[in-house]
Amino acid sequence: MGLGYVGLPLLLTASKQGLRGIGFDISQDRVDALSTGRSHIDDVSDEELEKALADGVEFTADPNRLEEADAIFICVPSPLGRNRQPDLSYIEAAAETVERVVRPGQLISLESTSYPGTTEDIVLPAIERAGFELDTDEIYLAFSPERVSPGDDLKTGEIPKVVGGVTVESGRIAEIAYKRIVPAVHLVSSARAAEMTKLIENTYRAVNIGLVNEIAQLAHELDIDIWEVIDAAATKPFGFQAFYPGPGVGGHCIPLDPQYLSWRAREANFATRFIDIAEQVNIQMPLYNVTRISDLLNERGFPVFGTEVLGVGISYKANIADDRESASLEVLRGLAKRGAQVSVLDPLVGDDRIRSHGFVPVGEEDGLTDFALAAVLTDHAGVDYERIAREIPVVFDARGVYRRLGLNFDNVVPL
Repeated sequence: MGLGYVGLPLLLTASKQGLRGIGFDISQDRVDALSTGRSHIDDVSDEELEKALADGVEFTADPNRLEEADAIFICVPSPLGRNRQPDLSYIEAAAETVERVVRPGQLISLESTSYPGTTEDIVLPAIERAGFELDTDEIYLAFSPERVSPGDDLKTGEIPKVVGGVTVESGRIAEIAYKRIVPAVHLVSSARAAEMTKLIENTYRAVNIGLVNEIAQLAHELDIDIWEVIDAAATKPFGFQAFYPGPGVGGHCIPLDPQYLSWRAREANFATRFIDIAEQVNIQMPLYNVTRISDLLNERGFPVFGTEVLGVGISYKANIADDRESASLEVLRGLAKRGAQVSVLDPLVGDDRIRSHGFVPVGEEDGLTDFALAAVLTDHAGVDYERIAREIPVVFDARGVYRRLGLNFDNVVPL
């Protein structure tokens, strides 16, 4: 259920293991495109999709087809809504669909990230409203967090699955089911433990990114190269894992997942101080980048207002076309708000998407000499960073890409 960056790869992974698969999505347009072999996500190629179709995978917008399934995996969005509160509407809608189609002999597994207790609070009542009891009626309910990282080499079938059942028997059945799809499954004692596992994974990242973002600001004040410091610290073979500063955090996990945990904690009258502090630092990071860029322009006699600035990369991470929750976009919007004339070079996101954000797209074959400054905000591979530094007077490198590639230019200023 849900054919986005989680559901579609999971479906194709199951197909590769010889399992019959049905992909359900409420978008008829998406279903039609997938049925003709056209993928809409970076991690699934048209060729892989065509192979799955040839192997019998089907796509449908008809929820009644779900009755045919032995296992239903709910892979719908779980974004933040207004005031950064969890938006559970997609999970609730999926649970309503389950209520209409669930039958004895089925496993229901929620994969959408949410607060500990979501599976029991939202999906379990739907099964009970349908007149069934877990285990007794041979219906099983579990949670297994998605752990994909779009754009990375590690694919769905290679990442261990954490699984927890609402009942002990549900956990056992879910473990067996997932072992049909992926080679490594780690069973935990409950759905709540599995839900918490996903949140601690990304909260760990958010807190450490917040720490290094704060240290990067301090290092700048002390005239210390933060990238040199991180490289040096990373030589220690124990007790240190390298995290890197940047324009902020983005995407569908790190900015969102800790807020689900924080929101649930507030309901329990518990203060998540590390999470809150990290969020404050990370949310302010785009503004810090805007200020640094503005200062660089001023130091060279350029007013921000009316000056041509090139943003290099607007997706939320390198080597993907996904710009959801992108901090790079927030930096460029901040510069535009101060009056800068902002253009964007991003070979993956594409011109139409760049225009939709109100920016002028620039191709790698276009001239760059009119720009006073380039801001490298997302470090896609394959971009000609040498040419950018040769043709544009000053380059602000928010990602440390020039150091990583061993490119030395006097006009490149690291974060």
